Amino acid sequence: MLTLTPPVLLAPMAGITDLPFRDLVSAFGAGRVVSEMIASREMLSARPGVREKAELGLAAANTAVQIAGCEAGPMAEVARRLEGEGARIIDINMGCPAKKVTRARGAGAAGSALMRTPDHALRLVEAVVGAVDVPVTLKMRLGWDEGTLNAPQIAARAEAAGVAMITVHGRTRCQFYEGRADWAAIRAVKEAVRVPVIANGDIVDAASARRALALSGADGVMIGRGARGRPWLLAEVGTALSGRPAPEVPRGAALADLVAGHHAAMLSFYGSDLGGRVARKHLGWYMDRSGTPAALRRAVLTAPPREVARLLPEAFGMRQAA
Repeated sequence: MLTLTPPVLLAPMAGITDLPFRDLVSAFGAGRVVSEMIASREMLSARPGVREKAELGLAAANTAVQIAGCEAGPMAEVARRLEGEGARIIDINMGCPAKKVTRARGAGAAGSALMRTPDHALRLVEAVVGAVDVPVTLKMRLGWDEGTLNAPQIAARAEAAGVAMITVHGRTRCQFYEGRADWAAIRAVKEAVRVPVIANGDIVDAASARRALALSGADGVMIGRGARGRPWLLAEVGTALSGRPAPEVPRGAALADLVAGHHAAMLSFYGSDLGGRVARKHLGWYMDRSGTPAALRRAVLTAPPREVARLLPEAFGMRQAA
């Protein structure tokens, strides 16, 4: 059975949980980090940019690589390849609500659409579990809509198929990210299985983590959007749940140095041009949380990559040296 210390995980987020961000979150402390979703067919066809999502980096032992698809053969083959390249955990995506993932009909649909076809979904789970020796985990939602809240039934079948842990986002697919996550509804999944269950959705601090755990009975929490611009958040929540002193939140010069390091890592990982573009959203989140003045924020986001480092101290409240 998988164990988590601390019981706080970083959610897979497309375009966000790339290797530079996962390494940064892991450096502060997280029970596990999960890669961006990797489409099995796209990886097998060597589509540019897909292979990079599976890079394991410094926190390989603490990283789950998430795969998605709608066909058992490609899903199993990608899982085998990833295991051969060092992946320690394979996570199956059965929760993505994006239309481009769920819009295909019947067996052609992936992500949370698989919850509409449980028998087909379980064939994918069985194929992946049978293809690898490393643990396989599953991430899903409460169901497709309010009329099909079948997460407990799917979870029980997935456990029987060999899945080692289950994460549940407390919304249906049709809710997307609207309304509030229903943490109490996750309790039915917890009661249906013996493997660890992780609660996900709207967990943004220690208080919401405690409430999610209390209502769901889950074994841990997964944090997604709340970590944008706060890579230390998982460590902060983890120490709060354990009663240990919280890590020091970087501010001023320390924050400027952290952001500069993150920016440099993205430039190195993607190359200067693409890295500069990818970095803008992260820089924006850091500055939003720091209250950077609008004009300075705009200057940072429009500056060429080589100029960004010069502007960061001022953007985070430090005066430039004369």
